[in-house]
Amino acid sequence: MTTLTQNDIEIATRAADQFTRLYYSTYDSSTRTDDLPNFYRPTSAVTWNGKAFHGSEGVRKLINGMPISRHEVQSFDCHPIPGSQPPSLLVTVSGQVTHGRGPSGNPPGTPAKTIDGHPRVFTQTFMLVPDSNAPPTKAGEVAKYFVNADAMRFVG
Repeated sequence: MTTLTQNDIEIATRAADQFTRLYYSTYDSSTRTDDLPNFYRPTSAVTWNGKAFHGSEGVRKLINGMPISRHEVQSFDCHPIPGSQPPSLLVTVSGQVTHGRGPSGNPPGTPAKTIDGHPRVFTQTFMLVPDSNAPPTKAGEVAKYFVNADAMRFVG
């Protein structure tokens, strides 16, 4: 079994921070339908609030049917998984997401208690795997990863 060093943990944390920032800014962008699937591979497993999707094309279908979004990441945690170098990463993210244009963007007559346009608390867990197709990294450089598994759930 591979032992993780302090350097492995620091690099993994930087990778998770970079991934989280890039992932959610891409998710909230106007080009997300084209760009977000690039984080995944055809074999990736995705569960979105209990509904299964398969691979990058499944992600494309999912976001094609969704309104615009705005994510506010409140925290993330990263656990490097020993066994490969660089290690795979288990990343857990929590925050709030608003789908649509916000409460003021809802059509007149929308019930006040509707969840559309209101912030919702979410948690999302990613298993990031080193991308063997990416160019090799240098010592101290953050590896390139893809999403092997993704599970998102609304809280409450």
